[in-house]
Amino acid sequence: MNKSHLQFNSIEEYHQCFDAVTQKKLQQLRKAIRKAAPEATESISYGMPAFKLKKPLAYYAVNKNHIGFYPTPNPILHFSKELASYKTSKGAVQFPLDQPLPLSLITEMVQFRANEIL
Repeated sequence: MNKSHLQFNSIEEYHQCFDAVTQKKLQQLRKAIRKAAPEATESISYGMPAFKLKKPLAYYAVNKNHIGFYPTPNPILHFSKELASYKTSKGAVQFPLDQPLPLSLITEMVQFRANEIL
């Protein structure tokens, strides 16, 4: 479900575009990011939920079959072993919509990125 052509004013508005099961996953993801970096600011950037801590911390977006998680390149390199079962690229990880999110790993990745910024 590509929502990139739509304009969102808030993360809540973004989440509301999806079915209840996907919304629950998005709330879990948002909560994991907030837990890892409570001082991060939330916004919509590039049409998706964005978290910043002076610099970009992480973004996420729903795609047809997965949630794209964009924590910048270094966390993906650092956690490459833990991410081996997921499709990754330089700055992105794909979490399949039909599988539970690896919330503790997401938290660790965001904490790693936050420490890198600070």
